[in-house]
Amino acid sequence: MANTEPRVLSIILGGGKGTRLYPLTKERSKPAVSFGGKYRIVDIPISNCINSGYKKIYLLTQFNSASLHLHISNSYNFDRFSGGFVEILAAEQTLEHSGWYEGTADAVRKNFIHFKTQKPTHYIILSGDQLYKMDLRAFMDAHIKSGAEITIATTAVNRHDASGFGIMQIDDQNHVKAFMEKPKPDLNIDDWKIPAEARGNLPPEKEYLASMGIYIFNADTMEEMLGGENEKYTDFGKEILPLAIGKKKISSYVFDGYWEDIGTIRSFYDANIALCEPNPTFDFFGQTQPIYTHMRNLPPSKINKADINASLISEGCIITDAKFNKSVVGVRSIINEGTEFNGVIMMGADYYDTEEEKAENEKAGKPSTGIGKNCKIANAIIDKNARIGDNCKIGVSGKKYEDGDHGSFYSADGIIVIRKGAVISSGTEI
Repeated sequence: MANTEPRVLSIILGGGKGTRLYPLTKERSKPAVSFGGKYRIVDIPISNCINSGYKKIYLLTQFNSASLHLHISNSYNFDRFSGGFVEILAAEQTLEHSGWYEGTADAVRKNFIHFKTQKPTHYIILSGDQLYKMDLRAFMDAHIKSGAEITIATTAVNRHDASGFGIMQIDDQNHVKAFMEKPKPDLNIDDWKIPAEARGNLPPEKEYLASMGIYIFNADTMEEMLGGENEKYTDFGKEILPLAIGKKKISSYVFDGYWEDIGTIRSFYDANIALCEPNPTFDFFGQTQPIYTHMRNLPPSKINKADINASLISEGCIITDAKFNKSVVGVRSIINEGTEFNGVIMMGADYYDTEEEKAENEKAGKPSTGIGKNCKIANAIIDKNARIGDNCKIGVSGKKYEDGDHGSFYSADGIIVIRKGAVISSGTEI
C-alpha cells in the first residue's frame, strides 16, 4: 500500500536584524533572545513542530547567528533512528546566489538546494518571533482536506488591531479571495469582515482575519511561486501571497488559541510578565505541548529567605533576603540582600564568578555578576551577565527617558533595558 502520509519540512524564518528588539539583538539574533527565564524564543516554533510530529526542521538566519547555533547544537539532537533534525541554514554565497537574504521568500528560495534532498510534499513556514502553541498536524490536515495549494494561518482581530497586520478577505468556505497589507485606520473595510458562516465561536468584536505569518505550501506550488518570473519577488506577505490570489487555491485556517508577536521590546516585556499570572494565556506548565530547551544540568535555586509573589525563578539562582513581585528571574541569577524587583525580567548569566574573580572585583571596586545589595528595580529588562552594584535604583524614580540609547542602558516605551554584560556602579540611579 502506498504511503499517503505527507512528507513535511518545517522552515522557521529567523528574521532580519531585529531592530525592534534592540538592544537585546545587538549580539544575538532575534530567535536566540532569552524568554521565560530559561528558554529562547526559537524554542517555541521548534517545540510546536516536535509536538506535532514534524521533526525535519530548518532554521534560516543571517544576523548574529553564533549564539543561536550554540543553542541549537546543545538542545536538539535526535537519535539516528528518528530521521529528525534541526539544522540552521545561514545566508551563504554560492555560484547561483551571491547576496544576503532579501526577504522571507528569498530566504526560502536560496535554500531549495537543501530542501529538495528531503523530497517534501509540503512546506510549513513558521516565524521565529511569535508566542503560541499550535497543533501543526491539525493545520496540515485542514490544508489537505480543503484541497488548497496554499493555506494561511489566521487569527481574528478587531478593527483597531487590523491596521497592524495583513488581513484576509474570505468566503463562507474559508477560501481567500483577497489580501490587504496593514489597512489604514480610516479606510472602510466592512467588506472584509468574516462571513457569518465562517465565524464559529470567535468573539463578536473580532471581525477581521489577520495573517499570522504561518503558511503551508504544497511543494510544487512553492517552487512555482518562487521560481521563473517570480524570482524578483522577495517577501511572502507583501508579494508572493497577493500574487498567488486568483491563480492558486488558497485557504484560511482560523487559529483560535493564544498568539502574540513578541518582536518589540514592549510586547516582549508584556509577554514575559504575563507568564507570572495565576492562569496565563501562554503557559509553560502542563502535560501536553511542552516547550523544549537546552538541559543545563544546573542545581536547584538556593533561596536564603525571600518574599516572592507571582514570579518565576529559574534553576541555578542564589537569592538572599530579596523581594520579587511579578518578575521573571533567569538561570544563574545572583541577587543579594535587601534588593527588590517589581516587574523585572532578569535574563540571568552564562557563568558563575569564581571566588578569585569575586575577590578581584571587590578589590577593584567592581560589582560581580548579578545584583548587589539594597537595589530597587522596576519596569526593567536586565540582559545576561550584567553586573549591578549595591544601592542602585533603576526604573523607580518616575523619570521619563526618550526612547533610545543612553549609554549604560536603553529606553524603549517606558522600559529600561540594561545591556548584556553592562557594569552599573554602586549607587547609580536610572
